[in-house]
Amino acid sequence: MAIKVGIQLYSVRNALAERPYETLESVSEIGYKYIEAANHNAAEDDGVGFGVPAAKMKESMDRYGLQIAGCHINPLLPQRLPEILEYHSKIGNKQIGCDIEFFPYGDMDYLKRRCELFNEVGHICKENGFRFYYHNHYQEFQAFGDTTVYDYIMSHTDPSLVFVEMDLYWIVRGGMDPLAYIEKYKDRIILIHQKDFPATAPQALNMFDGVLRKDGNLTDGVFSATKFPECFVEVGTGILPIQKYIDALSDAPNLEYLILEQDHTACPTELESIKKSMEAFKKLQGIQLH
Repeated sequence: MAIKVGIQLYSVRNALAERPYETLESVSEIGYKYIEAANHNAAEDDGVGFGVPAAKMKESMDRYGLQIAGCHINPLLPQRLPEILEYHSKIGNKQIGCDIEFFPYGDMDYLKRRCELFNEVGHICKENGFRFYYHNHYQEFQAFGDTTVYDYIMSHTDPSLVFVEMDLYWIVRGGMDPLAYIEKYKDRIILIHQKDFPATAPQALNMFDGVLRKDGNLTDGVFSATKFPECFVEVGTGILPIQKYIDALSDAPNLEYLILEQDHTACPTELESIKKSMEAFKKLQGIQLH
């Protein structure tokens, strides 16, 4: 079965902040029918991250032919989940995810506690008819002893409670092979994030190849300071073998969506950027746009 192509609304975050409903319409007109939201104010906002009431969000989605594939929730607070899940039920969403984590280097106790939290959140979600998923960046591929943070999370969380949204770009930038990780955790993959990396980037593809120390303390500040806009390019215009990734994912039993996430762009506007990626998506095999 073809993988549905969607878009993470973080890709058009500035446009959404200024004109939320018009931006949703533009996203649909460009050709994206499946959307994933990113709520980075979940301590106060129950919804999709840009202050839109559930009824109005659902009305807009219906008008523009959009379906929601998931939503990042940050911070991840179990006590806030009842209100958050209620909102997302109203707009037809049944999947929420953890979008970014930073692990003090070598602090296995902290890592263990986070895994316990992920299981707890996954249990609450499952009881309410939702799925919970974990989204990676590059810092999960630091080595802690004889394992990586990512592999530790996978081995210390319940596969029936904690699914994964693999960000293949960040796996590469963590110095790992996405194809190997796809094979290793294929049964747990429900979403994929896809970006692309330019041939002319000012950094090495592998963040641990002279950019950062693999045994360094990768904090939020370090992440922000080293996430260069020039290291992102529209899908299909960079060097990542995206068709190979799609081919490897073709038999992932629980995978539903391949999601474009554009952190930065050299295009004049965010909407021009996601349109450029959409044209590239049309040339790929094994995907479904509508």
